Amino acid sequence: MHTGGGAAALCRLIHFPRIVNKTPNLADLRVFCTVARHASFSATAELLGVSPAFVSKRVAMLEADLGTRLLHRSTRRVAITEAGAQVFAWAEKILDDVEHLVEDVSTAQRTPSGTLRISSSFGFGRHVVAPAVARLSAAHPQLNVRLDLFDRIVDVAAEGFDLDVRIGDEIAPHLIARKLAANHRVLCASPAYLERHGRPRELADLAAHRCLVIKERDHPFGVWRLTVNGKESQLKVTGPLSTNHGEIAVQWAVAGYGIVLRSIWDVAPLLADGTLVQVLPQASQPANVWAVYPERRASSAKVRACVDFLVAEFKGWKGGTAGAGRTGGASGISGTSKRALHNAS
Repeated sequence: MHTGGGAAALCRLIHFPRIVNKTPNLADLRVFCTVARHASFSATAELLGVSPAFVSKRVAMLEADLGTRLLHRSTRRVAITEAGAQVFAWAEKILDDVEHLVEDVSTAQRTPSGTLRISSSFGFGRHVVAPAVARLSAAHPQLNVRLDLFDRIVDVAAEGFDLDVRIGDEIAPHLIARKLAANHRVLCASPAYLERHGRPRELADLAAHRCLVIKERDHPFGVWRLTVNGKESQLKVTGPLSTNHGEIAVQWAVAGYGIVLRSIWDVAPLLADGTLVQVLPQASQPANVWAVYPERRASSAKVRACVDFLVAEFKGWKGGTAGAGRTGGASGISGTSKRALHNAS
């Protein structure tokens, strides 16, 4: 691996207005790539845990080293220049090579170390992934783990994450995914709501009901894809209340404001004690739990350690906090394309 040669090639191949006498600093390249990826100094500062002034200074130092402007700055936005786009392409390759070098050494030592960036969704991330990540950190003290939660699908590679723990079976074929647990979404409402509005008998009846719409990461907003007897149906649902936070929608359902489509891991206790009642029990939506990561992370010691740890945490998981109340059994690995090719054992 010739990382230094890559940096030198970056300087030679980009036609800068003056001769470059200094090899770019890797830390500065990393800061610049984050700015270019997010088009924001403040977002970069937040992600890296530094001040916007520090980010601006490092980018300015990189521009001085390379002898060219990499970013157009204005009060409202940051845009990458033509030279900046070239630097960004080269820098991502260089930084990836450096990370692979570190990972190779780490793998040889069989000790996962360094920073591990994990993403997940709001509710599942807070209630299930966060406690598991805390135990992962305790088990691997040389890892620095950062967990970020979103209400959207994360582009794991493009956004700089090592791993995404997600619910939902729609996974891009270029990603590797390991199934952590079985899960599905069900329709439910409070007894008070059903007493006032009646119980739907078939999917078409939902059009006349107040549906509590959640902006799920893996489905279009306001569209429910439900499977009945192995056949998938897609229907547009509406209602007076909608949100991007599943916990809020469940609160509304409990309060009698409508019907919610929610993961069984979340509503199982409420169904068990009668707070919510399942409606159209023949209808469900597959929404299994996956650990998803880019193919280039397949050999990463820290990613493999994390995935193996999560697989163990989710064994026998029936909802609630992963790792608690295990009953044995295997989560298994399934999926198509590259999802089926990777075995972390």
